[in-house]
Amino acid sequence: MDTVFMVIHLMIAAGLIAAVLMQSGKSAGISGAIAGAGESFFGRRKGMDEFFEKLTTYLAVGFMVLSIVIAIMI
Repeated sequence: MDTVFMVIHLMIAAGLIAAVLMQSGKSAGISGAIAGAGESFFGRRKGMDEFFEKLTTYLAVGFMVLSIVIAIMI
């Protein structure tokens, strides 16, 4: 049973890393001002950004809960 939880924990961790890396960065400074104008002109992919934000939240909560469960079991 411990092995099953460890494998699920590893899969959630890999998914969490992937979800964070797939999010677009929050640009700042002069490059953000230039890029921001381009994104508003060509249209921004808000749907995917929102999806990855929600996915990151769910995976992070799952990771924390499963970490606690594994810590209690061991």
